[in-house]
Amino acid sequence: MDNLLTRTEEMLLLMVCRLQDEAYGMQIREEVKKQTGKQYSIGGIYVPLDRLVLKGYLDVQDENPTKERMGRPRRRFILTAEGIEILRKTREMQQSLWNLPEVVLKKNNLL
Repeated sequence: MDNLLTRTEEMLLLMVCRLQDEAYGMQIREEVKKQTGKQYSIGGIYVPLDRLVLKGYLDVQDENPTKERMGRPRRRFILTAEGIEILRKTREMQQSLWNLPEVVLKKNNLL
């Protein structure tokens, strides 16, 4: 596959997909912690999110700045058609990799 996702990129795209209209940076960070038990730093979330935007897998929609946010706009992340396609390809690849004979899965305690 030409455009492989890192595990972090895959996870973040899935979180955006899961959160839909609530896919803001902090909500994504909280959902990652909820789903994985791992606490990511702010940079650990925003850097790969920005990379996914540059790759065309996510779009960003800025909302109007508010007093509570000290005049900063809130950024909502939106999965693009390309993002959906790379997730589909990633899932197919992973399913293909896990398509092992049952005897092998049992032998390695993977069943």
